[in-house]
Amino acid sequence: MQLIEKFKLHTVCQEALCPNISECFSKKKATFLILGNKCTRNCKFCGIKKEKPLAVDEDEPYRIAKSVSCLGLRHVVITSVTRDDLSDGGAYIYYETVNQIKNINKNITVEVLVPDFNGSREAIKKVLESDVSIFAHNLETVPSLYSKVRQMADYNKSLKVLVLAKEIKKNIFTKSGLMLGLGEKDEEVMGVFSDLKKVKCDFLSIGQYLTPSLKHYPVQEYISPDKFMYFENIAKSMGFLKVASAPYVRSSYM
Repeated sequence: MQLIEKFKLHTVCQEALCPNISECFSKKKATFLILGNKCTRNCKFCGIKKEKPLAVDEDEPYRIAKSVSCLGLRHVVITSVTRDDLSDGGAYIYYETVNQIKNINKNITVEVLVPDFNGSREAIKKVLESDVSIFAHNLETVPSLYSKVRQMADYNKSLKVLVLAKEIKKNIFTKSGLMLGLGEKDEEVMGVFSDLKKVKCDFLSIGQYLTPSLKHYPVQEYISPDKFMYFENIAKSMGFLKVASAPYVRSSYM
């Protein structure tokens, strides 16, 4: 925590009010949040501020790399707010951040959890020009709930992000995440699994949605651990290489 403050960095753990923050911070694990802490989207499930973003901090990639070095990390997760105000959606800063980390130690593996970049092939290609190991983009929920909780996003555009990643860099591992408890039906969840397999997604995380505040979208259902195990077994049977499914699982948990 002191290191994050020293280098004037943001973490999604803090900004999105993650319930696992104490556990992860105590083990020197965090997901770095680049491109500021203010988002141009209005997703109803997310605790990150929805305000006019600040100017891009060109020095941020270097400071993240320095903090990675100080922490002695071997696997780093980088995510960001959505920056619809930028022509490349912030892809260049992703590229620079990964490169700065690799300049410290080329053996550090880096996972990026990216926004949809409005489906831009050029932006996705720029991110993948860095030596990134895992390229993640979360679908978050089932298609029928996008109009309620992800009004400024598009389900098919999000799937396209994963398609483009595999087209651009065939050996890249892709990953996506899904929240349960927003009002989805079981058959809709299975439909998302099927769609992800069609686009050759490798890894999947499934967790319980918890509302960040009373102002956000309310939880519709608390899913039992047995139900999470049920979905994990189904996903594994469909051929995902790795599945993490439990109430407190988040896309970058531990």
